[in-house]
Amino acid sequence: MLDLQYYFPKVLQAVPTDDFKVYVYFDDGSIKLFDVAPLLDKGEFKKIADLAVFKSALTVLNDTVAWDLSGNYDPTSCLDLDPWPIYQGPDVPDPLK
Repeated sequence: MLDLQYYFPKVLQAVPTDDFKVYVYFDDGSIKLFDVAPLLDKGEFKKIADLAVFKSALTVLNDTVAWDLSGNYDPTSCLDLDPWPIYQGPDVPDPLK
């Protein structure tokens, strides 16, 4: 069992869906499903409101879910999410199995 007092979740893989959700695989083996749709009308997230951009730019940078909008995989210029709120969601089954 992890001591959450000292654990900081690291994302290993992110898999997009066709309805603006992301399956997020963490370094402790847990898998979460995060709904990005509520963010798509806010600030920089408007840039990923097109499903093609949402899916094609999705990656993992800074140990979390990110969108590489510049195409150069620069961790300082990506659009990323804090992994902690994603990690606190319920576990889901692996959709790739």
